[in-house]
This record gives sequence, C-alpha cells and structure tokens, in this order.
Amino acid sequence: MPRAPQGPSRRLLLTGALATVSAAVTGCSSDSEASTPGGSKRLRIGYFAFPSGDLIVKNKKLLEKALPDHTITWIRFDSGASVNQAFLGKSLDIAALGSSPFARGVSGSSPIPYKVAWILDVAGENEALVVRKDTGILDVAGLKGRTIGTPFASTSHYSLLAALETAGLKTSDVKLVDLQPQAILAAWQRGDIDAAYVWLPTLDELRRTGTQLTSSKEIGGAGKPTLDLAVVSDDLIAKDPQAIDSWRKAEAEALRLLESDPDGSVKAVAAELGISTADARAQLKQGVFLTPEQVTSADWLGTDGSPGKLLTYVTDTGRFLAGQKQIDAAPSENAVRKAFYLKGLSDAVK
Repeated sequence: MPRAPQGPSRRLLLTGALATVSAAVTGCSSDSEASTPGGSKRLRIGYFAFPSGDLIVKNKKLLEKALPDHTITWIRFDSGASVNQAFLGKSLDIAALGSSPFARGVSGSSPIPYKVAWILDVAGENEALVVRKDTGILDVAGLKGRTIGTPFASTSHYSLLAALETAGLKTSDVKLVDLQPQAILAAWQRGDIDAAYVWLPTLDELRRTGTQLTSSKEIGGAGKPTLDLAVVSDDLIAKDPQAIDSWRKAEAEALRLLESDPDGSVKAVAAELGISTADARAQLKQGVFLTPEQVTSADWLGTDGSPGKLLTYVTDTGRFLAGQKQIDAAPSENAVRKAFYLKGLSDAVK
C-alpha cells in the first residue's frame, strides 16, 4: 500500500496489518487446525462488524447448515488493508472487501490471488465524512489545514479523496491520518482530529458531536460509488468450487431475509454487533442492499461471460487511485475482468 501524505510508512502499515491478521487467525487456531489435508474441507471467512448479509449468514449459521462436512472459521477484520494482507499470506478463503482495496489488490504486476464473487451492499449513508461541531466547519472546502482520520486503503479513504477533489482540495491541503474505526473514535474524543471519514457503527458515535459534510451515497451518486464486495481465493476456486456455490446461495438467502424478515434480520445483526435492535434497525436502513437478482444483473456484478457495470466501477476506482498517487499504476480493464469469478453465479439466485 503506497504511503499517503503525512501517513505512516509502508513498512509500519504492513507490519500492523500482518499483526492484526496473525492475531485473528491465532485466535481461531483450533478451528483452522481441524481442516483436512489440502484445505478442501476448510473455509476461513473474513468479515467486518458492519451491518450486512454476512452477519445474517454468520448468526443463523446458514453456511454451516449448507456445508456440514466443512470446518468454517469466521475471522473478524477492521479494514480492507488487513484483508488484503491475509490473502497474500494465504490465511483466508473468502472475505468481505471494499471496492477500493479490491482495486488496489488487482493492480500491479503481482495481483493478489483472489476474485470478486459477490456483492454484499452498496455504500450509502453508512459511510460518511463528519467534522467536529466545535470547528464551525460547514462544508468540505472548510477542511483545508485540518486533520482528518480515515482507515487508509479503505472505501472511506477513497471516498474522502473524491470528496476533497470535488471541493478543490489536494491531499497536501489537509493532514490525513491512518486510523482504524475504534482508534478514530478515541482520537475524536481526545480532540486529536478535526474530522473523520468512516463507517458504522463508529460513524454514529461521531455524529453525536459532529456535523456530516457528505456521505458515500452522495459521492456515489456523483459518479464514484463504493461497494462492499466478497472475494474468494484462487486456491478455493481451484479446489472447492462447490463450496463457493453453497456460500453464494447462503448470501442470497440473507439478502432475501433482509426483505422478507426484517425483524429477524435486525435481531441477527444486533446479536452479532452487540447492540440494541433499535440501533441495528437504524444502521441497516442506512445501507443499500441489492436483491440477489440485482447482484447478478448487468447493472452490478453480471453473470458468467458477461460482467456488469461493477467492472467499470472498479476500473475507474483504480484510475482515480493512480491519479491520486495512492497506487503506482491503474489496473487495466482486462486485468480487472480477470479478477471476476462469475461461473455458477446465476444458479446461486434460483
């Protein structure tokens, strides 16, 4: 991950990410060790503590029911940068990943060996830029000279860069600080940062004493959408494609439950996040969840042999990140297309 202005070095970021991955995997070592030789009966799934169908799949054990012969380990991550490092270390088989870190992952001469296979949600009001009320700032342009926290290499980082550009600001006009969500909250409470671009549930905490300047819904509507994707490792595609089919069906069921059983979905999300059902309901309302049919439509992921508009979104994201000097070079559309795994996708929504 290239170093952003005023941010920590690549070495420090890489070391921190690997430490997070190591701790997460070590915490689940007993499950990981239960896998069969070759890994064909093991699934290590990375997820975020963020309202989505993933939490419903996890809470209701939909995947465990569909794959009783697999040992399934759920590993929590705080940001896409750590997920990317886990895939490089061959510590994950499936994981949630934002569209911006995915664009980073498929760029360069040695892309991360994974492919996008599902869309979890489209960023809406659940990711936003908030400034402390006591600054008196009312628009993005007013952030010039201020300190802004965001998790580097995340969808929030990408959206923040887009917001600054739209407001006529360069990254050198502000001080960007690489902070994970909980660290953002602590820095905010200490007064170390003036603003932050982050996602739920930390976002709601900042809103209590902050003013929202823009959101990923607004930025997406202006042509730079971000999404929470789900990626699968190349090894899993080669060794256990049937498990991917079952996982997709479980994710499709979760999206349908969000529509058909909102109360049950709220309870599942509340249980996984350790929050009240009222808070879980409010957080879910801020996201944009597609139907399984929309996921496989030409407007989004597409189907085997016919990738949808996500191909353009990711390619454009790569170009933007390259223009912002966040990556060395933008991935070509062909490189992005090779990072799509669409085989069997249509069957998942039947």
